[in-house]
Amino acid sequence: MLIPMAGLPRVEVLPGERYATASAVDIKTLLGSCVAACLYDPGARVAGLNHFLLAAPRYSRYMPFATTEAGRYGIHAMELLINDMIKLGATRSGLRAKVFGAASVLGLAREGSFLCVSEVNQRFIRDYLATERIPVISEDLGGSHGRVIHFHSDSYRVFRRFIMARHTEEIEVDERAYWKSAVEDKKPIEGEAILF
Repeated sequence: MLIPMAGLPRVEVLPGERYATASAVDIKTLLGSCVAACLYDPGARVAGLNHFLLAAPRYSRYMPFATTEAGRYGIHAMELLINDMIKLGATRSGLRAKVFGAASVLGLAREGSFLCVSEVNQRFIRDYLATERIPVISEDLGGSHGRVIHFHSDSYRVFRRFIMARHTEEIEVDERAYWKSAVEDKKPIEGEAILF
């Protein structure tokens, strides 16, 4: 198991958040069904990480992502991070990605022609990065264990540690609370713009 190197200031990214920087920091997040996209532009020396859980528990495997609520939410999360990085000097053509998460911890199973949330997240992030022509340098998606991620913005190295099943209850509680506030309890705002 690799241990993150000491000495870097640490920033913790929670579900629904993102962080972009041109400084040397250790960006940490805890993942279950969520995905963390670690993006970096080595030419501009800019890096960032987002942590998102798509806004649909099931998704028809036969529909294009961009026309669904899940796709709009995921695209929004990715575009916000990319825009933050561009403001710091990154370019879209210079971006590289390392992606993590999308474990089956929420217990939302596949039904018929629908995918469960972890499958939705895996499919979305791969499709999005392919469409945007952002090379995926490494990925660790799926499985049944949560992950702790440390992304070092100076070296672009990622340190991943699996969380054993007996410790995933905390992740599940956090993700269900985030799901409830971001998806189930979300009321449309009058005049709110919809991204598509």
